[in-house]
Amino acid sequence: MSSLEQIRSEGPSSLTGGWRTGLTALLDLVYPAFCPVCRAQLGQGRRDPLCRGCWDRIERIAPPWCHLCGLAFGRFPSAQAPLAALELRCGGCRTHRPSWIYARSAARYADVLRDAIRAFKFGGHRALAAPLADLMIELGPSSLPGPRPDALIPVPLHPARERERGFNQAWLLAWRVGRGWGLPAHRHVLRRHAPTSPQTDLGAEERRANVRGAFAVRHPDLVAGKHLLLVDDILTTGSTAGACAAALRRAGASTVGVLTVARAG
Repeated sequence: MSSLEQIRSEGPSSLTGGWRTGLTALLDLVYPAFCPVCRAQLGQGRRDPLCRGCWDRIERIAPPWCHLCGLAFGRFPSAQAPLAALELRCGGCRTHRPSWIYARSAARYADVLRDAIRAFKFGGHRALAAPLADLMIELGPSSLPGPRPDALIPVPLHPARERERGFNQAWLLAWRVGRGWGLPAHRHVLRRHAPTSPQTDLGAEERRANVRGAFAVRHPDLVAGKHLLLVDDILTTGSTAGACAAALRRAGASTVGVLTVARAG
């Protein structure tokens, strides 16, 4: 990510309000900003660095959803209120109960959101952490069952993978959500001590085997008796989140939930 992109996304920490707006306008005048997804020039209503059109096209997930994994069941306008109150389970969770207590995702992994996450993780557009985290912040802690979480825990990358990528996308998201919700985010509670193969081309059982035993807790004092919320970019089969949740529960966490930007499937 260029320094100009970072300034547009975050702004200098010493500048707020009108100063930040003025600086952004000046940068746009000298170096026009473009959306990393559709390449349209950014304008009013933008969610830097996404343009307003891309932001509005992201398909948010709303209840009814699977109580355990957050998979959306679709819209049923006449019955949505009573269905949202039920603890419904999808076929996958009835067959294989996950290690976490609940999972929630902000939007469907499709179209604009799919392209934005790919640009974020693999294209070096770190500034996309801001609008992607905003999607999760929109959900609010009230969308989670039970009491308010004690802390956010990002899903870790193996150190070699993080060095190669230059950052851990889950940490950038967790830090922003924590700031938005007023919750601490603990970067080094979990570690991935075993390198694993990419999950993309693996089936569900292969994914679970690939990450089994790959995670360990480094600071059990921050885990024992706590309600912890794992943060990642995408929930697909839930294999990685499940392995992380199992490690946290072995270390004494009372409740482990999962929060992601996107839900595949």
